[in-house]
Amino acid sequence: MSLSNQQRFKIFSDPVHGFISVPKNLLMALIQTPEVQRLRRIRQLGVGHLVFPGAEHTRFNHALGALALMHDALTSLSNKGTPISPEEHTAALAAALLHDVGHGAFSHTLEHELIQDFHHEAMSRVLLVHLNNRFDGALDDAIAIFDGTYERPWMHQLVSSQLDMDRLDYLRRDAFYTGVAEGEVGVQRLIKTLRVHPLAGGPDARLTVEGKGIYAVENFLISRRLMYWQVYLHKTVLAGDRVLHAALRRARRHLRAGSEVARTIRQGSRSLCFFLEHAITADQLDTEAVRTHYCQLDDTDVLFSLKQWMQAEDPVLADLARRFINRDFFRVTFLGDAPGTAQQEAWAATVRRWLLDEGLSTRDTVEDDLPFYLHVDRSRHAAYATNHDPIAILDRSGALRELSEMADTASIAGLDDTVVKPYVSYPKSAGVVIDEASG
Repeated sequence: MSLSNQQRFKIFSDPVHGFISVPKNLLMALIQTPEVQRLRRIRQLGVGHLVFPGAEHTRFNHALGALALMHDALTSLSNKGTPISPEEHTAALAAALLHDVGHGAFSHTLEHELIQDFHHEAMSRVLLVHLNNRFDGALDDAIAIFDGTYERPWMHQLVSSQLDMDRLDYLRRDAFYTGVAEGEVGVQRLIKTLRVHPLAGGPDARLTVEGKGIYAVENFLISRRLMYWQVYLHKTVLAGDRVLHAALRRARRHLRAGSEVARTIRQGSRSLCFFLEHAITADQLDTEAVRTHYCQLDDTDVLFSLKQWMQAEDPVLADLARRFINRDFFRVTFLGDAPGTAQQEAWAATVRRWLLDEGLSTRDTVEDDLPFYLHVDRSRHAAYATNHDPIAILDRSGALRELSEMADTASIAGLDDTVVKPYVSYPKSAGVVIDEASG
């Protein structure tokens, strides 16, 4: 590459994908925006770094990785004969780069905690529109690809589907940073076996996988299931999530009640307090106040607030904040079956006594305090949904077949089942007795 060509790209060194070249055009300008730079301050795995010490990677790393894989996929598809214009190439890269720009502090951990009925994709859409206005309509096609309204629907599948660049990057990246070898995915093998069918890539075309890539797809889906149970839904991750949720809900209660403790809570992050004090709903995302505070909010705000709240006059809030900062989590135990009413009441009686003994509650407050320390829930996951945008395999005869219908993929059928695991969380020192086998 000549020196003049080198100067047209910014090179990012990525431990997962190697060197990532970003053109010094719209894409580099987008990376420099505050909205994208904010992703450097949001951990990819939420509280996962408190379980897997190496998992300090951020949403910014992931955004660059998704962009890099999108480039590789488009190049491979183009080499196979699907025409892709330079404008489409840039638009698809922008959609990949910005697909997660709407993630909030601690990623998925707080996704449903700060805004009611919220999904980060909705905020990504809001921020895409505002960036488009700032860049004089340069993101029109990127937004259409993101929305799935672009005239070539297969381009949306590269951004959002069961085999998109988002999933391919985060599985490989998260496996790398957590050290969980079972999550390793043959990303390049998968990308090289992608094919647009029909090849011209018109409005009736869809993204498929060539038959020779079927084992790579199977490995991808199995790795995804393993990563969910070993990393994303690891019991200590759930424990960290629970303590953080409890602390924020306790702070919210004081703010909305206007209690004396609210003054200490407001010594934390102004933007975090905005979301705790107001009942924000998903239909308010595009209001200036909500958008502004959201874009100012990142992991730092939450950690700073918790450190302030450790001095709160409310012993429960102070304890919950201390627990998260010092990684003194609750214990999470998976159960064989959902617990019955009698079992839950027995646990509640034990935790009530513990709260009183620890001086965290009085007899007047213990009932209100109990839900912050005892929580029964369930985790669930399905690695592959055959009834939602199924993965299409292009067999040797040129016919399309759904992945699970292929004769040599019997193991895929089991991955369509939603696995549900009931669990209970409680203070380790409370003396709660759990029969893990029977729940």
